[in-house]
Amino acid sequence: MLLLLEHIFLGIVQGLTEFLPISSTGHLVLFRKLFGLQEAGLLFDTMLHFGTLIAVVIVFWPQIHYILINPFSKLTRLIVVGTIPTAVIGLAFEDYFEEISQTGVTIGWEFLATGAILWGVESLRRGRRTFDQINYTDALIIGALQGAAILPAISRSGLTIAGSLMRGIERADAARFSFLLSLPAILGACVLQTAKLAKAPIETTLLIPMIIGTMFSAIAGYFAIRWMLKLISTGSMKGFAIYVWLLGFFILFLQWQGW
Repeated sequence: MLLLLEHIFLGIVQGLTEFLPISSTGHLVLFRKLFGLQEAGLLFDTMLHFGTLIAVVIVFWPQIHYILINPFSKLTRLIVVGTIPTAVIGLAFEDYFEEISQTGVTIGWEFLATGAILWGVESLRRGRRTFDQINYTDALIIGALQGAAILPAISRSGLTIAGSLMRGIERADAARFSFLLSLPAILGACVLQTAKLAKAPIETTLLIPMIIGTMFSAIAGYFAIRWMLKLISTGSMKGFAIYVWLLGFFILFLQWQGW
């Protein structure tokens, strides 16, 4: 029962933190270390990402359907252009960043950096460019920032939304483009991780907890996207900045104590 509750908790953490600007990977590294769940490993990571992929598909199905029936539309081309730098960075530094994620040695500093980015971008003037005015240069820059978020506690959504705001894109549209751009990134991560799992043994006793955890990841992800789309339009991300700062200092304190 405890194992099931731990997987449900991690599923909720993944679903919420994938789309809130507070870093899903950083939270999973932290909580998995606290729970001693390394044995779930890559398989559970893959399933949790699949859960958040489902959430994106449900929320943005109209746009995804449009892309599928209009494969040469501007929106499709923007997603492709934004995905290229993400893929290049991810493939080039995959092994290095995977090692960092496993050790978690840098996540305290990365949470502090995420907080600085979120706080700093809130000082910018509100952009006026709409979704239809996003161009290929925007997509390339935002995609590169998404690739940089491969560091475990650098928030992907936080960095891409911040990049969009710095490019003068209106806040709600910045969030929309960030979440749409996450779709191929999450799908690509699932495919790469599945390929690594092809010959790996699967602990059957963990399958049910992991499946249920994945369901909760999808549900939490759905509500996180909906809430974030509303929050970014009228609210501020400074609250998230304070949260990750506190978390970062807490982790650094634990590491200083020999944790």
